[in-house]
Amino acid sequence: MSEIILSVKNMEKTYVGGVHAVRGVSFEVSEGDSLAIIGSSGSGKSTVLRCINRLIEPTKGIVQLKDERINTPAADINDVRSRIGMVFQSFELFAHLRVIDNVSLGLIHVRGMSKEEAESQARKVLDRVDMLDRVDAYPGNLSGGQKQRVAIARALAMKPEVMLFDEPTSALDPELIGSVLETIQGLAEEGMTMVVVTHEIGFARDVADRVIYMDQGLVAEEGPSSIIDEPKTERMREFLSSIND
Repeated sequence: MSEIILSVKNMEKTYVGGVHAVRGVSFEVSEGDSLAIIGSSGSGKSTVLRCINRLIEPTKGIVQLKDERINTPAADINDVRSRIGMVFQSFELFAHLRVIDNVSLGLIHVRGMSKEEAESQARKVLDRVDMLDRVDAYPGNLSGGQKQRVAIARALAMKPEVMLFDEPTSALDPELIGSVLETIQGLAEEGMTMVVVTHEIGFARDVADRVIYMDQGLVAEEGPSSIIDEPKTERMREFLSSIND
C-alpha cells in the first residue's frame, strides 16, 4: 500500500467579513497519485491549495505532510514551501531574469547550492519540460505556455514531495493549453504526487487517479475519475453540463 504523502483533515477557512470559503474539507493523497479538484468559481478549490502551502492559514483543521503537521507556528514555512511545490494561474516569473536564473534562484537561496550546481539542476528540469532551448530567454520573449512550463520547472527544481497546480491553464490562450497539460500529464506518468485544481474536465477524467468535486466550500462528491462520467449528485451533473455547454 502506498504511503500517504498529504493529509487534509477538517479544513475550515473563514475570511474577514464572514465568508466561509472552506467547510470541513478532508482528503488524503498517496505517493505517486494525482488528485483533481473541480468545481465552480468560488467553491473553495484555490483556497484549499493556498492553505496547504500556507500562503494563507486555515481557520481550523490539520494539514500533514507525511507524518508531520505543517500548519502550526512551529513548522518552518520556508521548509514547507520547499517540500510542496506550487504552480499558479499567473506565472510569477521575474521579468528581469533569464529562464535559467528564474529556475535556479530558489536552489541557490533556499537549498544553498552553488551557482554552478543550481544551474546544472535547472537545466535538467528545463529539459524535462521541453524548455532547455530557451535557458537564456527572458520571460517577455516567451509565450504564455512557455512561461507556465518554466514555472513548473522552477517548482520541480526544488524536488518537492508533492506538487500543487492552481488552474495552471486558465490564463492561457486555447492554442497554448495543450502543451502545459501534456507537461503535467508527463509528470503524473512519472509518478509525481500532485493535486490539480482545474476546469479542464477531460484532463481530470483522463489523467487524475481521483477527483473531488467541491461546491460552496464542501467536498460534495469524490471518487475515482470515472465519477465524471457517472456523477451521483444533481449539483455535480449541473456543473458538468455547464462546462460542456
